[in-house]
Amino acid sequence: MFIHKHKKYIFAFFYFLFILVSFIFDFTPGKMIAQNFFSFFLVMCTILPCAFILIGLFDVWVKKEAIEKHMGKESNAMSYVWAILLAAPIVGGLYLAFPVIDSLYRKGAKLSVIFTFIGAAAIARVTMTTFEISFLGLKFTLIRLCVSLPLLIISSIFLGRYLEAKKYTLMTKEQSSAK
Repeated sequence: MFIHKHKKYIFAFFYFLFILVSFIFDFTPGKMIAQNFFSFFLVMCTILPCAFILIGLFDVWVKKEAIEKHMGKESNAMSYVWAILLAAPIVGGLYLAFPVIDSLYRKGAKLSVIFTFIGAAAIARVTMTTFEISFLGLKFTLIRLCVSLPLLIISSIFLGRYLEAKKYTLMTKEQSSAK
């Protein structure tokens, strides 16, 4: 009964048990995993509070009407450009993009624009692009962006239309807590 009730924590329990056993028996790979985890955890503790404050400000300051007008059902092709521009400055990866996605969805952005935002946050972030330019060159980066961004927009449009035709909606907080 206890395990069934807390089964979502089983992986975390065994993970930390593995780390504890690794330190007890001096198992080097386990100790390295622990060091990586705690270093990543400390970085996240410095980034996440600032990021969530900015996301909260975005949620409060950007009006629903503005999102509906520029990224909603009646928006034009510029909505995809807005999604890419909004995703470009995101620092820290996709896990910081998802709260923005939630805010966009609740404020009326269409699914295809949300998919474009997710993809752009993964492939066209400014920090990643400047890093890529320094290692692979400007020509490679421009070719990659010129190929990947149109493909991203096209696939987002197809996926958004398909899911909207199926009457798909993203899960809300109320629906997820009910499960």
